[in-house]
Amino acid sequence: MTPLTETEQQRLRLDFCGLPLASPLVLLSGCVGFGEEYTRIAGFSNQDVGAVCLKGTTLEPRLGNPPHRIAETPMGMLNAIGLQNPGVDHVVNVILPTLDFTETRFIANVSGSTVEEYAEVTRRFNDTPVDAIEINISCPNVKEGGVAFGNDPDMSARVVEACRKVTHKPLITKLSPNQTDISENARRCIEAGSDAFAVINTLMGMAIDIRTRKPVIGNNQGGLSGPAIKPIAVLKVHQVYQVCKSHGIPIIGQGGITSTEDAIEFLIAGATTVGIGTALFYDPLICPRINQGILTYLHTHGFSHVRELTGSLSLNNHSPNTYCTD
Repeated sequence: MTPLTETEQQRLRLDFCGLPLASPLVLLSGCVGFGEEYTRIAGFSNQDVGAVCLKGTTLEPRLGNPPHRIAETPMGMLNAIGLQNPGVDHVVNVILPTLDFTETRFIANVSGSTVEEYAEVTRRFNDTPVDAIEINISCPNVKEGGVAFGNDPDMSARVVEACRKVTHKPLITKLSPNQTDISENARRCIEAGSDAFAVINTLMGMAIDIRTRKPVIGNNQGGLSGPAIKPIAVLKVHQVYQVCKSHGIPIIGQGGITSTEDAIEFLIAGATTVGIGTALFYDPLICPRINQGILTYLHTHGFSHVRELTGSLSLNNHSPNTYCTD
């Protein structure tokens, strides 16, 4: 694909939490390892990607869940990796020094089983070259019977508040769709100090092997990603944007993006940037095509810059009960 001209690059460049990004596309955590797995692909260009989210990192090394960890579904993928990672000390001391921080922006992804673990991992990333820190609050809270932090606004806020105290870097809270009111959760996280949101994390799902009558996934259930969750993700971005817009809080919209049209939907719904995840497994160089498609859309519809698309949704007139399907 022909490299973008300087004028085209300018139309895609944007600011995210004070960080200049070359593109509105962000590569999602868990899909590109610790960055080097993607940036070494032949054809990679730092024009194509605004930021790379590193694999989820915990305080101590983790072996992850028993197999099978991944199962393909008709319109997506179930995964239950179990946060396999070498631990924050190895990531900070061994992996980060191998990354080229002039190529793109790198965002650490923090996971934990307690509020204290989240804070400690965040603290250790604070004195590193990473540009921002994403908090994966979908992890289970071992002190509260395994309830996911991200499914309860109080627990979500406690994690954000604890992480905010130990870092000056931008904090991106990755919101779970597996909760009652994602807007209220977002509001509480903003009050606790979140600078941005990633919307959404995976939905919980299951696949069953009818020959054995057992779950396909070794962990019994896993996170569903891919095109199947896109309509849900678009709605959640729209809902969170209603809370964020008055505060100037940016959103990484994510969940099932596999085309230019998908990416533009998320931008219109309220996302500042869009996350590419599952699509990278079958099309590693999808990003330049999406960037080119966004530029074509901007030209066709009279927009001068990609940021003009954010939150440009025009809702239909409706009555309060039009969401009912029966």
